[in-house]
Amino acid sequence: MTTTTKNKKAIVSLDAEVYSKEGKKVSDFSLPEEVFGLNWNADLVHQVITSLQTDARHPYAHAKTRGEVSGGGKKPWRQKGTGRARHGSTRSPIWVGGGVAHGPNKEKNFDRKVNKKTKNTAIKTIISQKHRDGEVLLVDTLAFAAPKTTEMKKILSNLSKINDSLTKFATKKHNTALFITNAQDKNLYLSLRNFGNIETQSVADVNAIILSKYKYLVFIEPTASINTLKDRLNNNK
Repeated sequence: MTTTTKNKKAIVSLDAEVYSKEGKKVSDFSLPEEVFGLNWNADLVHQVITSLQTDARHPYAHAKTRGEVSGGGKKPWRQKGTGRARHGSTRSPIWVGGGVAHGPNKEKNFDRKVNKKTKNTAIKTIISQKHRDGEVLLVDTLAFAAPKTTEMKKILSNLSKINDSLTKFATKKHNTALFITNAQDKNLYLSLRNFGNIETQSVADVNAIILSKYKYLVFIEPTASINTLKDRLNNNK
């Protein structure tokens, strides 16, 4: 239950429950406040997400300028006495076959610098908000001896029955859940690969974009994965 004080600072319980793949409670877990207890900051999250999106942008469109097109080194005709307008080069943008003025350039740099501390704070902010909305789930283990899509489907059905806020595990068709593991798990990845609405990531790879894309966050082996994430986000160097 979320309450609000006079200064509008959200106070949220950091006590969470860990569930088995059968959807049954197995233990309690205390969430670290520095990761799950931050207030929402829309401006900071927007700044980081747009920065990551522009950093990933690779322009391909390119129009040659007057300095890149061939020909036109010689003045087409003398300056005066011909009755025609003055021209110094056929590479001018007003000539057919000349360069393009203000056209797209593949060398343009869209990067926006955002320091590491700000990026880490955005990750904490998104996770904190999802925790307040009841969209964070802790699962003790999801170990597979071999990739099993049918078994994974049963597990997702079990998780959707834990409480009313998780029912969309079984009904939401797009961007349903992000499974976060302490390290890359090939069998888990292959078991989830056929579900187009679910993705798996290690704590070393999560960022603000992937966290905001999916409705639910599922931490596998929370003792290891959340502690590793906390150490990563607190290291701003």
